[in-house]
Amino acid sequence: MRPIKLAYAPTRRSIFSAPDAVKYRNLTAQRLRELGVDFVDIDDINEEGLLYSEEDRLKMLAKFRAAGVDGLLLAHCNFGTEYLCARLAKDLGVPVLLWGPLDERPEPDGTRLRDTQCGLFATGKVLRRFGVPFTYLTNCRLTDPVFARGIKDFLAVCNVVRTFKKIRILQIGPRPFDFWSTICNEGELLERFGVELAPVPLPELTAQVKKAIADGTEVEETMAYCREKMEVEVTDDQLRNIAGLAVAMRRLIAKYHCQAGAIQCWNALQGELGIMPCAANALLNDEGIPIVCETDIHGAITALLVEAAANDGTRGFFADWTIRHPDEPNGELLQHCGPWPLSVAGCRPRITYPLAFDCPGALTAEAKHGQVTLARFDGDNGRYSLLLGNAEGVDGPKGMGTYLWVKVDNIKRLEAKLVEGPYIHHCVGIHKDVVPVLYEACKYIGVQPDLYDPVEEQIKAYWRGETE
Repeated sequence: MRPIKLAYAPTRRSIFSAPDAVKYRNLTAQRLRELGVDFVDIDDINEEGLLYSEEDRLKMLAKFRAAGVDGLLLAHCNFGTEYLCARLAKDLGVPVLLWGPLDERPEPDGTRLRDTQCGLFATGKVLRRFGVPFTYLTNCRLTDPVFARGIKDFLAVCNVVRTFKKIRILQIGPRPFDFWSTICNEGELLERFGVELAPVPLPELTAQVKKAIADGTEVEETMAYCREKMEVEVTDDQLRNIAGLAVAMRRLIAKYHCQAGAIQCWNALQGELGIMPCAANALLNDEGIPIVCETDIHGAITALLVEAAANDGTRGFFADWTIRHPDEPNGELLQHCGPWPLSVAGCRPRITYPLAFDCPGALTAEAKHGQVTLARFDGDNGRYSLLLGNAEGVDGPKGMGTYLWVKVDNIKRLEAKLVEGPYIHHCVGIHKDVVPVLYEACKYIGVQPDLYDPVEEQIKAYWRGETE
């Protein structure tokens, strides 16, 4: 996926110093380049490269649209022209970052050159009048650490929004009969959020598996990769079916132009192929193609959002909340039959048999410890929200499948959230704190953030630049 591209729209107002506004527009562009930001400039629109007239705004809008920008930076190089900023943001329809460089000390005679902070107050008001959601980066210097962090976090927000607006999920088979908890409203997901499903029956998958095995090369390469990266405790024929399944799902994802998949992992598949799909899922998950279990469409959406929020290739893992920790009062076991990416493992994974099934094809590996984010997109009765929170990997009893014991701040509070809904026993974890990014992204995608710990003020303070 291409890097996030920002529309860079520095702005000024005529009654303040135009030369100083030009100075800061250039310094800001230079700082963005230093940070490696891919941005579209407006330095060819007028001599100053600044937004201050409606005629130029229309040219900027056309340029930004043609470039396919993912976000808009409204940099107030002096007071700025608030109504032009709002018009541009409204028409562009992408996440907006409102920011301006800190004002200098007034001149000895009391003259002020820019009044940037005052302009930020004005533009915030007008953006609200226009109904435009925006992210505010505190009034700071270009060299302040909070500027670099704010830009990086905003790019991650843009990545979540871009990902959410283009979701198409390969639905491999209907949900298992017993999993009423994974029922989703396909029509509502499309109407409300533009999320598309591409359903394929299991016979189409198994036909692709047979074709992949007959083709030979790609399957043999996948088998060799498995032997290199994992302990293989299944027969060569079983491993060939696992590799064939991975290749087949990858091909179907490409054929239907999907970003993720959700598979009916039991029981029909075992009758056709004699394997569980977990290890094959794990291979694709490690490539950045989330494949989730039990045809959990909401789980696949969650996986895409969580990895987009990381914005650095960190892989998520699809898990069950299962049982309380026997020794840690706020501990919980996150586990699934074996679909977690290899990069999540804290040891060398084994391809073996899963818990509760007699067919091979699952990974067994404890995940790395450390801080994780846990999330779940879900909804019922027309209301959708994103459950968010943090946990820490801890020691615990040996498990089967892919698993991680975690400790949260208050397991009873979290447990009540899961039971009372709209959530189920599935979540997605990732070894990174992406809670602030997902929380902020919710304002752009029409989903309510739902924090399972009372940390909303801490997240707001983070975005204000008050905390690390």
